[in-house]
Amino acid sequence: MPSRYEPCGLNQMYSLRYGTIPVVRNTGGLADSVQHFDPQSGTGTGCVFNDYDAAAARWAIGTVLDWYAAPGSWQRLMHNAMAQDFSWTKQITQYDSLYRTLQGA
Repeated sequence: MPSRYEPCGLNQMYSLRYGTIPVVRNTGGLADSVQHFDPQSGTGTGCVFNDYDAAAARWAIGTVLDWYAAPGSWQRLMHNAMAQDFSWTKQITQYDSLYRTLQGA
């Protein structure tokens, strides 16, 4: 999803849910919902690139293909992606906490 501007979007969340690894540009809601995968630590949920140009997209695709070629890393990445929880059950707790903090409670 090489968006120049993305206020939020849902497609990356659908991708995460079903283990189809998102390749996104570091902008808006894409940057908020996808963390770049680090094979060393096993953390992250997709591939995030910075520049809005062909070279950056090429780098991202090559990076994802490298991860795919390492089955252990790829399985970990898919597991991380599918473990993301964007449900209201989780979000309402965070909203409630923020609300109470702002209220001074």
